[in-house]
Amino acid sequence: MTIRPAGHPGVPDVLALLDGATECLVARGRTDQWGTEPHSTNPRRIAQIAGFAGDGGLWLAEADGRVVGALAVGTALPHVPPATEPELYVRLLVTDRASAGQGIGTRLLDHARELARAAGVGVLRVDCFAGGDGGLVRYYEKQGFTRDVAFAVPVNGSEWPGQVLVQRL
Repeated sequence: MTIRPAGHPGVPDVLALLDGATECLVARGRTDQWGTEPHSTNPRRIAQIAGFAGDGGLWLAEADGRVVGALAVGTALPHVPPATEPELYVRLLVTDRASAGQGIGTRLLDHARELARAAGVGVLRVDCFAGGDGGLVRYYEKQGFTRDVAFAVPVNGSEWPGQVLVQRL
């Protein structure tokens, strides 16, 4: 597996990964995380991913000539409580569901750690969906992160539960 900068040409690949992840979640009845609609047709999501590419923080993982994961790093998103010290923030992590269990997410998080160290920062933060059975929070804990602060984002008359996690490098 190789990891390379995505730039704007990688935006459709990232949107396809997000669409595939959403399809998988919907098939499992977990529509509370990302809803049911494709990301590739959502103007807000398209603009967000293009912004990640424009900031230079969007990366793609490739294996056997195909994109199997994506990582976006940079500053924390507006819905997240600000950091109290310099950090690198994982804005997005998504992997190809057909390649689940191959360590792609771990490799991308390792890349984020390398980027943080190269930038001279000692903190890596990420946020994720904290609802459902809490599996996503546990995934990041297994990756060496610890829970920091919970938050909620208003969405269509309800609240999307989130959890910020932190890892000291």
